[in-house]
Amino acid sequence: MSTELSIVIPLLNECESLPELEAWIRKVMEKHQFSYEIIFIDDGSTDNSWQIIQQLSADNSCVKGIKFRRNYGKSAGLYEGFKVAVGDVVFTMDADLQDSPEELPEMYRMIKDEGYDLVSGWKQKRFDSFVKNNTSKLYNWTTRKMSGIQLNGFNCGLKAYKLEVVKHIEVYGEMHRYIPVIAHHAGFVKIGEKPVQHQARPYGVTKFGVSRFIRGPLDLLSIMFVSRFSKRPMHFFGLWGTLIFMLGFISALLIGVNKLYYINLGQIAPRVTETPYFYIALTCMIMGTQLFLSGFLADMISRNAPGRNKYGISQRIGLEDTLTESETLQRIQSIVQQTKTTAS
Repeated sequence: MSTELSIVIPLLNECESLPELEAWIRKVMEKHQFSYEIIFIDDGSTDNSWQIIQQLSADNSCVKGIKFRRNYGKSAGLYEGFKVAVGDVVFTMDADLQDSPEELPEMYRMIKDEGYDLVSGWKQKRFDSFVKNNTSKLYNWTTRKMSGIQLNGFNCGLKAYKLEVVKHIEVYGEMHRYIPVIAHHAGFVKIGEKPVQHQARPYGVTKFGVSRFIRGPLDLLSIMFVSRFSKRPMHFFGLWGTLIFMLGFISALLIGVNKLYYINLGQIAPRVTETPYFYIALTCMIMGTQLFLSGFLADMISRNAPGRNKYGISQRIGLEDTLTESETLQRIQSIVQQTKTTAS
């Protein structure tokens, strides 16, 4: 029997909430008769979270776990969880009991019956601090304007994905906040949203920090740039380099024409270096040349990158998927073995 739901839960020092969360999820799954797996990713906890996960796994075969040697961050936890998930629909949720498992069946239905690639939770009523609430609103508004994706809660931890979505995106750094943007640029454009219940944290402390004020906007800019120009960096650097160089060149040309004009009139021409426009023109030509060369070098590196020709192919007709070197070797060995068996 195939697994219908995979629930990926990154955590850091959440030992108090884990037994209650697992029991809550199990109750919902049994009520709706889902086949499921819970994948806990211990992101370097210093409490006894891992021991709790081991005990839960011994009591419930649907519970699985991954333990990091140190704290790598939520994105790393999701990336590893996505790699091993096998459910038709993959969920992410936080381990602090603020996300309700009661939302999972309806989000599952939206993926399976309504054909969404991704369904994001929206915490209309939040039980967070004033600073966290208003910071999230600002980030959500900015992300909507920059990405064009009309979601109210980009950073909500409760999300549902088709399996193929999580297998075709790469989450790293602090990019977990903008997974809908990454998925959209990977070609998964049917993105929905569901208002979800949000609860006050009963145990532990929030992982929200001041550094999020800086990392959030920088991560969004990185996603927008990489998604548009990672395969063609010359289109960005070359364009701006050429425009800035031409601006400087035309400015220098006008300065030279102006000097010749004075000479032609028999007047004493002002020195070129006496005007600030000369230095502005020179700076523009230098900056333009540097940008153009940066684009040229980035394009050369991109053309030789291992993942340059990895694209999101949804279907194949009349073709087999490309085999890895190890799979090719195994197939050759299988054919040789079959030949020997036939000959004998």
